[in-house]
Amino acid sequence: MARQILNSDYRRKVAETIKEVESRTDAELVTVLAREADNYLYISTLWAAFLVLLLTPLLHLLPQWLSHQQIFTLQWILFITLAVLFRWRPLTMRLVPQKVKYWRAANLARRQFLEQELHSTEGRLGLLIFVAEAEHYVEILADRGLAELINNEAWRETIENFIREIKRGKTGEAFIHCIEQCGELLQEAAPATAIKNELPNHLIILD
Repeated sequence: MARQILNSDYRRKVAETIKEVESRTDAELVTVLAREADNYLYISTLWAAFLVLLLTPLLHLLPQWLSHQQIFTLQWILFITLAVLFRWRPLTMRLVPQKVKYWRAANLARRQFLEQELHSTEGRLGLLIFVAEAEHYVEILADRGLAELINNEAWRETIENFIREIKRGKTGEAFIHCIEQCGELLQEAAPATAIKNELPNHLIILD
């Protein structure tokens, strides 16, 4: 999925769409794509340790000629094997609870809102479209000025459509459609009164 959005044509289309949207509104729009919000290595390690603990009683049922030292060595071998296996990304993401994935992605979205200086725009009209692709997480964060003009419920349908397209592997098209839909809301709530471009239009990608 990420390979599609990394294509220069899609990235150019995203930038052009943002530029076109911002020509019709005083709002400033920034898009951020994170391939994943966290590496979750601690989760895979915890799962490996947990399974080894569960299997330890079975190891003691092995032939009695195995010494305690040999059983201890087997435990370590099993732990290392599982820890390495669970670091395979598709498997790791299945082991991480959904709440944890969303929590990490939401935290990253809020950090990006500040790092991209969306809170410093004139009139507090910054809008962040944030995607954590591995988590299938999408969030639209509006600064205070926009939040007073557009209710959070107005973004819900846009986010749901975005997530459906990401799950089908159409991240590039999803970004463009989302920007266009946000543009319609922004134009109605905060129509353009001046020509400005305070923040970058290009898609920001976090590896």
